[in-house]
Amino acid sequence: MAFTTIAGCGLAGNRTLPCFNGVRFLKPASSGLIQHQKCFRGLVVMAATVVAPKYTTIKPLNDRVLVKIKTSEEKTAGGILLPATAQTKPQGGEVVAVGDGRTIGDNKVETSVKVGEQVVYSKYAGTELEFQGSSHILVKDDDIVGILEKDDVKDLKPLSDRVLVKVTQAEERTTGGLLLTEAAKERSSIGTVVAVGPGRLDDEGSRKPLSITPGSTVLFSKYAGNEFKSADGSDYIVLRASDVMAILS
Repeated sequence: MAFTTIAGCGLAGNRTLPCFNGVRFLKPASSGLIQHQKCFRGLVVMAATVVAPKYTTIKPLNDRVLVKIKTSEEKTAGGILLPATAQTKPQGGEVVAVGDGRTIGDNKVETSVKVGEQVVYSKYAGTELEFQGSSHILVKDDDIVGILEKDDVKDLKPLSDRVLVKVTQAEERTTGGLLLTEAAKERSSIGTVVAVGPGRLDDEGSRKPLSITPGSTVLFSKYAGNEFKSADGSDYIVLRASDVMAILS
């Protein structure tokens, strides 16, 4: 279940201002700046919609898809227990129900995925639900990035007009030869296309194939797409074809 932690500071004689996430605000007083503030414990606000137990099924409408979210990893590969703040928010899961699709022009278009498939969806898409004791998310078909036929992002099958790119490793040194720390390295905006989707639907409900082909070296928009790391530590990104700015050769 998704939640948000809000932290603030109590009022001390109406002489303090609230603080959030460790940022404290001070205001002048007759005797100078206020020096003491008492913080209270964080409040947890539920963000997921809880579906009452009396409802046993959820039927998505139109082109919406219900996905059971894959549980976050609670331990690192080395067995170290991760605190809740350090756990990676899941971006994938299993399709448990699909809508009947949508109508474009005179054509009825079914959803791109089927019940039982493992999928990856856009990071900020959909509505999260707590249903039958498990976390689910209801997303539009177009918000599903791709299908995971194997348990590694490098084998992802992109959907719609998306492309899967293996990102070129960032430079470890400056042009002057100085070694860059991890924090100082900029994410590379160049990579090799691994797979492409079938294309976006046109106004008549037909797929228009992409002009980008696997094996091409491309330059893509710096802040686009969804980033992933494969089992071997390589960086991948899934982005829309419109976010690919050029082909390098």
